[in-house]
Amino acid sequence: MATDGWLAETRISYDTVAAGYADQVRDALDDKPYLRNVLTLFADLVRATGGGPVADVGCGPGHITAYLRDLGVDAFGVDLSPGMIEVARREHPGLRFAVGSMTELPLADASVAGLLAFWSVIHIPDELIPAVFAHFRRALRPGGPLLVGFHVGEGSRLKTEGYGGHPMKVHVHRRRPDQVAERLREAGFTVEATLTLSPYAEVPGGVVFARR
Repeated sequence: MATDGWLAETRISYDTVAAGYADQVRDALDDKPYLRNVLTLFADLVRATGGGPVADVGCGPGHITAYLRDLGVDAFGVDLSPGMIEVARREHPGLRFAVGSMTELPLADASVAGLLAFWSVIHIPDELIPAVFAHFRRALRPGGPLLVGFHVGEGSRLKTEGYGGHPMKVHVHRRRPDQVAERLREAGFTVEATLTLSPYAEVPGGVVFARR
C-alpha cells in the first residue's frame, strides 16, 4: 500500500463524512463511563508531571479535545482531514486545531506535556506504526504520558461506507493490546498499563498508557 495513496484516501474519506461523523460522536462519551475515567486518569497524569500543552492526534471533530479542556487540560487537536478540522473549529471555537498527519507529526521535539491518540492509529498500516510511535515519543517531553486507544482484534478490513451512508475507502486495522504495548516499548516508551474495554463485544476496545 503506497503511503501517499492510503493517506489521500483516508483524508478524502473523512472530509466526506466529517459532518455526519461529528453528529454521531458529539455525545459519544455520555454512556461510556470507562472511557470518561480513562480520559480523567490521563488528565491527572498530565497534571502530575507539571502540566502543559497536550496534543490530541487524530482529533476528528474535536469532541475529545474539548472533553480534555473541560478537565482542565491545555489540549489542542491535530487531524489529517481538513474537513474534520473545519468542523472542530466551528463546534469548539475557543480551542486550537491544525491540519497534520501523524506520519509526519507537525510538532517540535519535546513540545507537549502529553499526547493522546484515541482510536486514530487504526488507519495506520502495520509497517508505519514504528515511525508513528517514534514521532509521538519525539514530540513528548521526558516523563510525559501517552494514551493510545484502538480496536482490539486481528487483521484489517476495508471500510467502504461511513457515517451518513457516505462512501469511504479506509483500511481499519485491529491489534492486540500486547502488540501495541510491544511496539511502544520498541519505540522507547515505558508501558504502564493496558486495558480492554467491552471484551465480549464484536470489536472490543483497547487502551495503553505509556510514558516517554
